[in-house]
Amino acid sequence: MQTHTIGDIRIDRLMESEGAFADADFLFPEISPTLIETQADWLMPTFIDPETKKIIMSFHSLLIRSSRSTILVDCCVGNHKHRPNRPEWHQLNTPWLAKLKTLGLQADDIDYVLCTHLHADHVGWNTQLVNGQWVPTFPNAQYIFGQLEYQYWEEACRSHEGDSPLNHGSFDDSVLPIIEAGKAILVDNDHQIEPGIWLEPAPGHTPGNVIVHVKSGTQHAILTGDVMHSAIQLANPDLSSRFCSDAILSRDSRTKLIETYAETPVIMMPAHFPTPTAGRIVRRGNAFEYLFN
Repeated sequence: MQTHTIGDIRIDRLMESEGAFADADFLFPEISPTLIETQADWLMPTFIDPETKKIIMSFHSLLIRSSRSTILVDCCVGNHKHRPNRPEWHQLNTPWLAKLKTLGLQADDIDYVLCTHLHADHVGWNTQLVNGQWVPTFPNAQYIFGQLEYQYWEEACRSHEGDSPLNHGSFDDSVLPIIEAGKAILVDNDHQIEPGIWLEPAPGHTPGNVIVHVKSGTQHAILTGDVMHSAIQLANPDLSSRFCSDAILSRDSRTKLIETYAETPVIMMPAHFPTPTAGRIVRRGNAFEYLFN
């Protein structure tokens, strides 16, 4: 997707990077060796690279524009972030912010920045480096963080004693500067941003993980965040990623989402599905597959 219309609400995808990210058994340690083989007719070449067998993932934001507000959902990895333990994220210098202008917007135009959860690849562009300091990228925006999610990471980082910073140090460079600037709103996990745009708890990937509903007229889209990382999880919804804090709870949130909306016209917009991203869940035998919209 580039632009998608849900009633009178516009949603755009703002991509930072896309490509073959990792081996399937790295992202999903419990995956069956034969799963990709048996589902290759629809997983390849869009979701799995046929040559390397790596999972193809996108790192992107989703930009919601209604008559009331402009909302940026999830902020990718960000530029100039110190991420030495993840070389593909370390000291990036991408044109992500310039791409915002191609959608007819400046950083000043964003009313809300919403993070579905606070992992490093969802908070990076919350801040940018200016004169050696991390400052809010969107000066007029209020940043919406789930209160449960924020409290979890605040406590985890405060008590962390390892040599490497927790969550790649993203809490310090991409979350705390927002708090210190007085730009953050800590909300419940069922918070309504405005009529037709609201959050729903989807814990498991992280304790305060949420999905975002966008509904206008008869049309409905769900920005699923990291409830699903890859379409592989439709072929086997039990698969949770190695990055999920609670694999069982993550599975339960994913299964609820899939079973509720499979075979309906509701559009899914996952945080890491590759181009064109937006699509629908349909049944395939005893499991499911993904059809781009």
